[in-house]
This record gives sequence, structure tokens and C-alpha cells, in this order.
Amino acid sequence: MKKTVLINVVGLTSRLIGTNTPFLERWLNKVKLKTIEPVLPAVTCSAQATYLTGKWPAEHGIVGNGWYFEEECEVKFWRQSNKLVQAPKIWELLKEEDPSFTCANLFWWYNMYSSVDFSITPRPNYLADGRKIPDIYTHPADLRDSLQGKLGQFPLFNFWGPKTSIKSSSWIADAAKEVDTKYQPTLTLIYLPHLDYNLQRHGIDFEKISDDLREIDLVLEDLITFYEKRETEVMLISEYGITDVNQAISLNRVLRKAGLITIREERGRELLDAGASRAFAVADHQVAHIYVKNREDIQGVKNILSSVQGIQMVLDGEDKAQYQLNHPRSGDLIAVADKNTWFSYYYWLEDAKAPDFARTVDIHRKPGYDPVEMVLNPEIKFPLLTVGYKLLKKKLGFRTLMDVIPLNDRLIKGSHGRIPESQEDWPILAGSVLNASEQLHENTALKADQIFQLLLKYIKAK
Repeated sequence: MKKTVLINVVGLTSRLIGTNTPFLERWLNKVKLKTIEPVLPAVTCSAQATYLTGKWPAEHGIVGNGWYFEEECEVKFWRQSNKLVQAPKIWELLKEEDPSFTCANLFWWYNMYSSVDFSITPRPNYLADGRKIPDIYTHPADLRDSLQGKLGQFPLFNFWGPKTSIKSSSWIADAAKEVDTKYQPTLTLIYLPHLDYNLQRHGIDFEKISDDLREIDLVLEDLITFYEKRETEVMLISEYGITDVNQAISLNRVLRKAGLITIREERGRELLDAGASRAFAVADHQVAHIYVKNREDIQGVKNILSSVQGIQMVLDGEDKAQYQLNHPRSGDLIAVADKNTWFSYYYWLEDAKAPDFARTVDIHRKPGYDPVEMVLNPEIKFPLLTVGYKLLKKKLGFRTLMDVIPLNDRLIKGSHGRIPESQEDWPILAGSVLNASEQLHENTALKADQIFQLLLKYIKAK
């Protein structure tokens, strides 16, 4: 089988390739590039599961980055067990054909307790005194210590939050080289998130994202050069394209005003009580799953949402099947934003009653995705001093709340999740895998579920 690396450059589209990516332009002159019609929702977990199984969300069950776990009556985002993916993965089929085949997964999602041979995924330590310590989970377990001993502690706070930077993608790229040198896996999956950050903060504003493009271009030059010297087939892929937005809709506020959401107040703060609510939304970028307790309420909830300006469409039973989203984990209804809009998870009507976690980076407690976690509150006069003081208190053993995130969803200028109108904003696949395929029409975009078979056939070919 061909020794192959698949590098996932998050947010990369043909629109972004140009002056600021000189290496990438040169490399792409040697290989083909095709756009991919994104899966709906065009978000990390759904896209990756579709690429790696060749199935749609209706079959593999990854209907978003998070969903409502009905038996527990809880909304959960960013789960990590690979057992949540309900379809065979590409490495499992390749291993069946050739027992000597091995696979390394570096930071693609659902990477814990997977059947890959080598894995690395973010896994912070949450200490009893309230501190969050950056760390990783690896298989084999001793890989964790050897990597961090050589590369330093994984820069978790540069991976997500207000301090996001190229440091996290650089660390992952360096870790990939270490894994290849030590284990020489047949297939390596690498996730580089850098472009995701400022594209969501600023949208497609080249004055503000040009440095990000140059930074990821340098990382790619180093990484691709490394693999090509080791006679490894290199492919680039992305999951979605980020487009400009100018407004956010808080669907839960809409449903709350309609009397459909139940709120529980604790210590003067409001919590969304999903299990007791007649209807609520799990917001995930530009797509939201709406869970309705009683079937007789579904049409009424659909009518309410369909009248909201900024919602492009609301999918119900047959519509969900059309978009391959008719899975039990999906909402009873699915809202899709228009091209200028994204969905925030906010449900409180007064900021004074927002839960304590709303102003913090807390991806597991929020009942929806919150890109505002990448922004320091502009109302804090001395933000670096404030953060430093809070960190010092934590290190000294005092409990303190890192409440430095604003409650202002209007600060986000780029989003994804819907299928953009222009193919320039669709994800891409590039590499010799396309040179080897004679059945692809030159001007036709790939379907997301085709990636699996393309990779499978190419890796198996001698």
C-alpha cells in the first residue's frame, strides 16, 4: 500500500490560495485540485466522519459537533470517543486487507479509543481547584510523555480561546514528523486548525488574515517537504469554507419568547433546562438542531422559525432525508441560516442573568457552539493585566473565574455550516490522488462521500 499523509487544512478554499500562499501555489502546480460539495452541516465532526467512512450523517450518526443526548437529557459538544461514529472507518477496511497497514491520527476528531495504531488528541487536565492544565491523550500512552518531553507542553490555549495562534498548528506538524520518524505509519491524518480562527473573527478580510495565510503556508512547506523526502504521497483536504456574516440569531431567545423553553434559575443565574423544555435549539455555527418534546408542537415550532428573517430554511422529516440528516440524533427540525447569518446559543434575555460559564472558555458546558470564546472582552480596560492577575490567583491555589469573554455575538464576522453559493468557498482536495483518477469530470465538484473511495482506491494501488 502507498505510504500516504492526508493534511486537513481547516478553512482552506481556492479563494484563499494566492499571493499570501506562495509555497502552496507552487505545490499545486504539480498536482490537481478539486472542490468538494460540503456535507450539511459543513462543520468539523460531520465532515470528517463523512470523509473517513464514505457515509452521510444519516448513517454514521455525526449530525454536528454536538447534539442532544436524549437519554441523558443533556446537550453535549466535542465528545471524543470514536465509538460514537456508527460506520467502519477507512483504516479498518485497509487493515482487513493488509494486516501490516498502520494508521496515525493526529487531532482529527473522535480520536479516543479508536482502532488506529497511533493517536494524539487534546485532553486537558481539569484539577479539583478549578485549574485547566494543557495536555494530550495518546495511544500508545507513553507517546504523550515522549512528545511533550521533546516538543514542550501542547499549547492548548493557542489551540482554542482568545490566544489562538500558529503555535498549535506548528506543534501538531512537529508531532506528525516525530510520529512518522518513530513509527512510519502507512496512513497519517493531520489536522491543522490555524485558518479557522481569524476567518471567524474577521471574515474574508485579506488585510486581517494575510499573516495567517503566510503562517500556515510556511508550516505546510516544512511539513510537505518532510514527507516528500520520505517518499510519502501528500494530499491536502479541508472540511468547509468560511464566509462573511453580519448578524447572529439567538434561536433559543426566539423559542423562549414563544413560551417553549424552560429556564432554571440558580444563584441568580439562568440555566437552560433542555429536558423540561417543549422545544430548544442546539446551535452549531450556521445550522441548528431543534428538539421538540411533543410531536404535535413540531409544525407550530416550524412556523415560528420560518418567519424569522435570517433563516434560509427549516427542514422537517422529508427534508432531512433529502439532506441525509434523518438520523435519530438529529433534531426534529433543522434550521439553516442564510448567507449573512450564524446562530448563537444564547438563551437569556438579560446579560446579568447569563450563566457564569457564558463569559468563559468552556466548550463542554455551553449548550451550543460559541465562537465568541476566541475574543477577549473589549470592555475590559487592561485585558492582559486582568488575565495575568486571574492566572496568578489560580496558580496560588485560589478559585477564580476566568470571565474575560464578552456576551456579544455581533463580534463574529465569519462562519460556516451551510453550503455556500460560490464554489470558491467550498472545501478542497488536492494531491496526486486526483491525477490517478480517470473517472472524475474536470468541471464537476466532488461529493463529500466520494473522498472515502478515492482515498481507499489510491492507497491500495501499487
